[in-house]
Amino acid sequence: MFWTNLVFLSLLATLLILTLFSGVKSASMRNGKDGDLKTAKRHGSARQVFMPKADAANFFKKRSRRSSKHEGEILAEQRVRLSADERRKEYYEEQRSEFENYVEEERDEQDERTREKTEQWREFNYDGLYPRYPRGW
Repeated sequence: MFWTNLVFLSLLATLLILTLFSGVKSASMRNGKDGDLKTAKRHGSARQVFMPKADAANFFKKRSRRSSKHEGEILAEQRVRLSADERRKEYYEEQRSEFENYVEEERDEQDERTREKTEQWREFNYDGLYPRYPRGW
């Protein structure tokens, strides 16, 4: 319940800030054919925000070339990659050891069951006339 109050208060504060400090009414502009002051102000502010199509195309062409990374950035990426590889290696080692332990326990249980069954069979079929286990001839 507390988090709903917190979300509601943050949304209310955001709405209040947006209504009190609205500097821009909208991002769209009308074609002002009448030469009034408002239209001139809009075009002036639009020139500060927007740029001609050719300049925008040149801007993106310049940015499309991949710049070389700084050495520190490269080293940081390598450290992150190595740590991720190490965590992955530890995870798979742990999974493998858990599986090996599981298989070993299952094998031990199976051997114990087999030994018990064999012992029960020997006791049931022993008639007392011969020694249980023949000794070497």
